[in-house]
Amino acid sequence: MDSETRSLVDRIEKLDTCAVSDALDFLNIKGTVIGIRPLWPCGKIAGRAVTVKIAPAGPTPPEAHLATPAVAESEEGDIIIIDNGGRPDQSCWGDILSNAAQVKGIRGVVIDGASRDVDGSQQIGFPVYARAVVPHTARGRNIQEAYNKMIQCGGVQVHPGDLLIADGSGVVFIPKERAAEVVEAAERIVAREAQMIEAVRSGRSVVDVMDESAFQAIHESK
Repeated sequence: MDSETRSLVDRIEKLDTCAVSDALDFLNIKGTVIGIRPLWPCGKIAGRAVTVKIAPAGPTPPEAHLATPAVAESEEGDIIIIDNGGRPDQSCWGDILSNAAQVKGIRGVVIDGASRDVDGSQQIGFPVYARAVVPHTARGRNIQEAYNKMIQCGGVQVHPGDLLIADGSGVVFIPKERAAEVVEAAERIVAREAQMIEAVRSGRSVVDVMDESAFQAIHESK
């Protein structure tokens, strides 16, 4: 990961998904995923996307176990993103992969589909974000179609190297070519909202605070 990307990831990690989502809305960029949440109360993660595409199993045997090439080639600080079409009935991640990913310094996994072995991932503190949990194996049910190619995650187009943040509110992707302006807008939003919260906690009427802010000022302030 180059120094510019690392700096952006460090700044994103200080934000939250709601502020980044608001910044994307302001810039008319689609990046907020619906329906994918942490499978246990794991910490916030931010990093660079390494993508995996899953397909149904068939007569062609898989070339590798699901997600293993992506884990092997990821760098410290990356996050694995798996497109399994949102299927809740087919696992594509388990605790062996979580252990392997943690050893590599991978920050977590985001799955548009289901995971298994959630207890095992929680025991080692490896963050797993997904749509569902299912106990049965992926063997004979699905295969890895490709990795580090463009995928879909919750209806959002994700390219290898895009940035993302995930926390208790969900998952948000940031196109790598627009990451700097998204982060700048999100930082302005966070600063403005901190002022609003401080005003409310000091006793000012929330009606007055919201009216004065009018929300557009969040984006206009520099």
